[in-house]
Parts: sequence; C-alpha cells; structure tokens
Amino acid sequence: MKYQTNRRRFLTTSALALGYWVGGSRSRGASGSPNERLNIGIIGAGGRGAANTRAVASENIAALCDVDEKRLEQAAKRYPQAKRYIDWRRLVDQKDLDAVVVSTTDHTHAPASVWAMNRGLSVYCEKPLAHSAYEARVMQEKYKANRHRLATQMGTQIHASDNFRRVVELIQSGAIGPVREVHVWCGRRGLKDGERPQDQPPVPKHLHWDLWLGPAPWRPYHPKYLPGCMTWEQWWDFGSGCLGDMGSHLIDLPFWALRLRDPLTVKAEGHPLREETYPEWLVAHWEHPARGDMPPLVLHWYDGVQRPKLKVPGHDIVSWHKGIVFVGDEGILLADYGKRILVPEEKFKDFKPPEPWIESSVGHHQEWIRACKTGSPTLCNFDYSGKLVEHNLLGTVAFRVSEKLIWDAEAMKAVNCPEADKYIRPPYRKGWVLDG
Repeated sequence: MKYQTNRRRFLTTSALALGYWVGGSRSRGASGSPNERLNIGIIGAGGRGAANTRAVASENIAALCDVDEKRLEQAAKRYPQAKRYIDWRRLVDQKDLDAVVVSTTDHTHAPASVWAMNRGLSVYCEKPLAHSAYEARVMQEKYKANRHRLATQMGTQIHASDNFRRVVELIQSGAIGPVREVHVWCGRRGLKDGERPQDQPPVPKHLHWDLWLGPAPWRPYHPKYLPGCMTWEQWWDFGSGCLGDMGSHLIDLPFWALRLRDPLTVKAEGHPLREETYPEWLVAHWEHPARGDMPPLVLHWYDGVQRPKLKVPGHDIVSWHKGIVFVGDEGILLADYGKRILVPEEKFKDFKPPEPWIESSVGHHQEWIRACKTGSPTLCNFDYSGKLVEHNLLGTVAFRVSEKLIWDAEAMKAVNCPEADKYIRPPYRKGWVLDG
C-alpha cells in the first residue's frame, strides 16, 4: 500500500538519498537526521498506554485515542497538541502520522496494528501481540511484506534486559550442553468466579462500550469486565489469561535462546474448564523438533498453583512466583527476570561465561524509535514476537478443546481436531475486519 502522506514520503526519500542501509534493507520512514521527531499516534491512552506514551514522549505525540473519555481527557492534558479520537479506525487515517503505539485490550491489538501497517505506519504493540493464533500469523506476514519500510516491536520490555541476553549466550554457547526440556511458570491465578454476570447496569457515560467491544461478540456492559488487565484478560472474548500475557515475557526467553518456532504438538490441562473464562490454573506442553544442532525439545508451562515437579538442587523453585528452568545434558540453568544460576553450583563454581556477543539494548522503546528513524533491527519485531504469541495461544486452544493437537504450521491446522478451528480463528463481530 502507498504511503498516505507527503511528510512520510519525504522522510523515507530523504533517508534513501542519504544511503542508510541496515541488513540489506533501506531506512524505514526517517529523515537523514535521527533528531527528526516522529509523529506518533497513541491507541489506548490510559493504563498501560499511559506508561507507553511516557516512554515515547521524546517524539511528538500527535494523536490520542481511547474509548474511555475520562482517560482520553487525562492524556490530553499532558499532550494538548495531540488530536483526539475515540475510534482508532479514525486515528490511523490521520495524514501526518509516522507511527502508532497500540496499548488497547488484547482483542483489539491485531486489528489496530494491521490497519496501521496497511497505511504505512510503524507499530509498537503491547503484549500479547494478538488475541488468536490466526491474528498472530497475519501480523507476522504483514510485517514480513513490509519490513523494508516499517519498524515493529512487541512490548516485552524484559527482552531488552542484560540478564536475558546473558542467559541466551549461556544456552547457545553450550554451558549446560544440549537442552531437551524447559519448564516455565508464573504464579498468577485465574478467576474463581467465571460465570457471565446476569444483571445489566447502565454503561458509564464516559465509556463507549460498543467501541470497547470492537470485534468481540456483543454482550451487555458490566464492571466485572473492566478496567484493568486482571479483569478483562481473564475472559476468552477479550484476553488469553496468564499464558497469553505472562507467557509473552517468560516463554520469550527459551523461545529466543533455543531458536524455537513452530511446535509439532501441544496439549494442555487446567481447572476448571469453563466456556467464558481462563481457568484458575493451566498447564501446557509443546513438543518441538530439532533445530540445526539443537535436539528435539519439550517446553512445559505452569500457572496458578502449579509448579514443575522436577528438583533443582539447592533451590526451592516452588517458592518462586515465576521462573524458567533449562534442563541440559550437562547441567541446569535456573533463571527469572533478574537471576541466572548454573546448577549444580559446585560443578560451575569456576565456570567462565562466554564473552558477551548480544549488545546491550538502548531501551525497549528506544530500539523501536531508532528503528523507525534509521531502519535498524528490533529484536522483538512482529515476525519473532508473532510466532512466539502464535505458539503460546495454541496452548489455550489445546486446553479449550481438551485434545492433544497435532500442528500443521503451514496449513495452520490442528490436523486431528477440526473443533480447534473456531479457537484458532475466532470470527469477528459484523462490521469489524482484521485487514482493513
């Protein structure tokens, strides 16, 4: 699709004329000077969106959108120069924008991002990138078709940490030998009461409920759904629970370190199995094929009260709220956001880690801003993060159908379970489309 604006065309042309090349691709929509400020539109201005907006406020906040007029007004006080919208479909058509930051509820992440990319806008999108495996695949393909002119990033800030980078280097340098098993967990619990409310209180005057629902099936408003991700993310129509949300952070580490992509199979169990909401706890297992010189692998996920059954000498992992255990042929690596421990510690007391080869991040948001201006790569671009989210959401599909799925990645089908189709690609409500 052609760029919409003269300004965007000028920025791109200026960069090309100055010969910015990174990895064989020309700069995406920036002038020759990295000091040129981007015009950024904010889709979802409250909550997490407010934090993301502050993180990119070195640029020009040119547009704000929120379906909650109170949150929109609060954001407008901080950025009075920005145009205001309640419908993101209008914002992405604003003629002077270079990029957008999407911080809405999960079920509108993908459509807002895809519409923006279709209009030549670079996109930073909060995690999880999508609400379904199909949406995540579309995000991957849309990015790959436009990677020479668009910068993309999923909001997984921990990916930018030095600790994660050192863990990746340890695993890929063979510190614990070939890894055949990984365990990942998070103690966040799902809702105890997962029944749809029957009463129908009035919609608050400041909230545009129909726009908040977006592509989700119609249902009456109820404060049980919002605000805050710990409410709406537990409802299947709007989110994907702990696995979708925290899996984006925690499974990211083994996905990166072990060069994972498409699984062969996935199965899951949890309690209770409910039509409307994520369970109180869920356990999932993915089987992955060999990758180059890396052997086949099984990745396990646990949330709520569940923990891995394996023993890590000297460490009570049951007491850890979250963590990752890499089980290698020659040792164990235990990690979380800020720790990395080689076990048994006596064996590794004189171990010298490899010289760092993954450079420190300039900051997760700043990586994206720099990429918008210079065409430099982002490590959480939509090809990588889209595949991660697609992988994770297959775990929720397996749970909902109570079947072990045999996954045909190319066809995007669970070949043994046609019932999974409706969860792999849920229909949109009439009037809403993904690829607009």
